[in-house]
Formats: sequence, C-alpha cells, structure tokens
Amino acid sequence: MSIDRALVDAALAAVTDPNTGRPYAAARNLKSVAVEGDTVSVAVVLGYPAMRQFDAIRKQFDDTLRAVPGVAQTRVQVSQEIAAHTVQRGVKLLPNVKNIVAVASGKGGVGKSTTAVNLALALASEGASVGILDADIYGPSLPLMLGIEGRPESPDEKTMNPMTGHGLQANSIGFLIEQDNPMVWRGPMATSALEQLLRQTNWRDLDYLIVDMPPGTGDIQLTLSQRVPVTGAVIVTTPQDIALLDARKGLKMFEKVGIPILGIVENMAMHICSNCGHEEHIFGAGGGERMGKEYGVDLLGSLPLDIAIREQADSGRPTVVADPQGRIAEIYRTIARKVAVHIAERARDMSSKFPNIVVQNT
Repeated sequence: MSIDRALVDAALAAVTDPNTGRPYAAARNLKSVAVEGDTVSVAVVLGYPAMRQFDAIRKQFDDTLRAVPGVAQTRVQVSQEIAAHTVQRGVKLLPNVKNIVAVASGKGGVGKSTTAVNLALALASEGASVGILDADIYGPSLPLMLGIEGRPESPDEKTMNPMTGHGLQANSIGFLIEQDNPMVWRGPMATSALEQLLRQTNWRDLDYLIVDMPPGTGDIQLTLSQRVPVTGAVIVTTPQDIALLDARKGLKMFEKVGIPILGIVENMAMHICSNCGHEEHIFGAGGGERMGKEYGVDLLGSLPLDIAIREQADSGRPTVVADPQGRIAEIYRTIARKVAVHIAERARDMSSKFPNIVVQNT
C-alpha cells in the first residue's frame, strides 16, 4: 500500500509544539519531509534549546505519522538551531554572542542574581551555549555562586578569557578584585568598567549571554541599556507592593530604549516551611501576575522562598545543578524555555547577511 503524501502533510500540519502552542509547520520548524516506500522521514529543527524534550517530540511525530494509512516506519530527527535576533536600533551585536538577555530588577534583595544564574544554567542544561556576565559592579556575587576561584587569563594583555563554572562561560569584576575590597567608583567609571568586561572578554560562540544587571534604574542601568545590544529583558520582582512599584520602573526603562520585555519572574512567591512543608504567601499573592496583565507581559514563573535555593547558591552549586530533578529546578527550566521561545519568535538579525559598503575616493 502506497502512502498518500497529502495525508502525511495534513497530519504533520496538525502537530502542535507544546512550548509555543503553534503547529511546528506554521513556525517553519519542519525542514524536510520524505516518503520512501512505507517509511516517512522528518527533520524537526527548533529555534530554541529543548534537548530534554527531544524524545517526547520524536514520539509526538512518530505517533502522528503511524496513524497515517500505509506508514510502517518513521525516522524523526530532532535538533535545535539558535539564531541571533534583533536588538535595539543603532546598537551592533557582539562578536561570538548571538543573544544577550538582561536580568534586571527595580530594587535589590529580590533574588535577581540567583535567578540569573539558575536561568543561565537551565538554558545550558537544554543544550545551549551560555555565558553569564556579572554586571553588578558594586556587589559582585557570581564567583561565589558558581564556586569559581582565580583570575581570568589574558592571551594578549588586551582581552581576557572567560572563567568557567558548571559549563557556563563567566566574567565578573569579582574575579579582578580582592574579595573584601569595596568598589567606590562613580557612575561613569563603573559603566566604563562594565563595558570593558562585556567587550574585552573572549566569549566563545554563545547562543545566549545572560547579564545580571545592577539593581535599580539609575545612570549605570540606563547607559548599559543604551549601549549593550540586548535581545530582551527579564524583570525579577517579589509579590510585595513596594517591590512591584520599583519593578515597574525597570520595565518602563527598557521600554524607553526599545528593549522588549521577555517576561516577569516572581521570586519568593510563597514561603515553604523546612519543617512541615506548609506554604504561606508572606509577601502577598498574585503581584507578578497582576503586573504582567497590566503591561501585557508574560509571567514566566513563580519561585518559592525556600532555604535550599539560598544554601545551594551560597555553596557554589545553584539549584539547577545541585538538585536537577527537583521541583524548583524544573521551574527554572520552564522559565528558561519560555524566555528562549520568546526570543525565537522575534525577528532574526540579518546584519551578517549584508556586506559592509565602503566608499573610497579613486
């Protein structure tokens, strides 16, 4: 019995990506379909990292195709290809960095750095090449959270190689100063130092560079938002009204400089008692969701106030690597996947497709 190619195409057109809610075919994720005898071969290429879901996606296509009359065998190949996407107007992409994601908060103390590190580790666990830059110049925490000691090496005395921790490429002013030395620089000095860290680090073929922004919405944050090629921003807040008030300011700052908001992460959404497991909304409930609806921005996920998150970060093994099968690590991976999907749905950067035009007098 021969296979009707029209039935195969119709079946494939109905297969929906659970991460986007859209058919794979409509999102142009089906790169090739071939029918030979009683076998159908399909190549699926995702625009975001989801390596842990490859087996489930293969089964999804296999089940669909085997329901088509005449199909006895399937060959389903699933892969991912992460592209560079557009940034704010007038800012060029960094060499060897496809997408920069700023993780920001309107105020300190909301768990922004812990969220940034676990977001980076979650993206890496899904098969992406990921770096993280600690842009909190006055309170660098990346060396501690990734358990990295030492200083970056400079191959040419002009640039430096990133440090490595848990598979992440990383850099921080904390690698370059003594641990107990306070940073007493004024704003322009701090901004200049951060730009040097960003541009003079030899990042190696990154799909994503996560930038842990300093808290607040002052001169440093605004300058970085205007000069750094950012694909999108993630706002971290707690449900508390005063934190949400400051988070709104951070959101507005990114909107003013043309950086899209990829979503909101609500940290410390509920407290989990380490003795009995009782959950209580000590900072209020639903604040992040209300803010998201108010500004038309997705709530990417809500994380508990759990002593394990703090202990794991302080030990140099954040939650995603310390307890990869745990519930909280899965929340971080869900947040990371949503961030990556939002980026994949943005327009691609096409600047590399066009040659530079040079005008010379002859």
